[in-house]
Amino acid sequence: MIEALVLTGFLGSGKTTLLRRLLREPGFSRTAVIVNEFGEVGLDHDLIEASEDSFIELQTGCLCCKVRNDLVMTLHEMLKRRDQGRVTPFTRVVIETSGLADPAPILQTLMTDAEVAARIVLGGVVTTVDAVNGANTLFREEISVKQVAVADRLVLTKIDLAGPMQSELIPLLRAQNAAAPLLRACQGQIEAP
Repeated sequence: MIEALVLTGFLGSGKTTLLRRLLREPGFSRTAVIVNEFGEVGLDHDLIEASEDSFIELQTGCLCCKVRNDLVMTLHEMLKRRDQGRVTPFTRVVIETSGLADPAPILQTLMTDAEVAARIVLGGVVTTVDAVNGANTLFREEISVKQVAVADRLVLTKIDLAGPMQSELIPLLRAQNAAAPLLRACQGQIEAP
C-alpha cells in the first residue's frame, strides 16, 4: 500500500516551506507530491530536474504534479505512470492543499474511490498553523477551524517570530482538536519533541 498524507493549513501558514524541508530528508526520497493549487508549484527551483506535462521530476527522486481537473484523475494517472515505470516508484503521496481548501473532500476521495482506496491508504492529516497570525485566522476564517479540527498532527510554524502570541493560540488549537500532537517548526524544520 502507498501511504497518503494530506498537508493542509491556511494561506501563508508554512505548508510549502515544511514540504520543501521534508523532501530533502532521505525518508521522503520516494514521495509523490500533488499540489492542489491554482498558482505555480511553490517548490524550490533547485529541486526541479525535468518537466513532463503537469508532472515534474524532482532532484530528490520525488515526483510533483498539479491537480489540473480532478484529484481522482490525477491519482489514477500517477498510479498508471508508476505501474508503467514512467515515474519513480513512489511509496508515499503528499497532497498539499490550497490554503483555502476544506480537506474533507480530499479525505472522502481517498476513502471512496475504489481504485484509489485499493492502493492508497490515508496516513494522516498534517495541518500547519502560523504562530504569528494563527489566532486571528481562527477567529476570522471558518475554513482554518476545519483544517485544525481534522488534523492528526498540528505543526505550529514561524515560532521564531511569534513570541508570546503562542500562549493565546495553543488553547484555541486545543479547543478545536485536543488529541492531535502539537509540533513546532522554525523555517520548516520541525523541532525534536
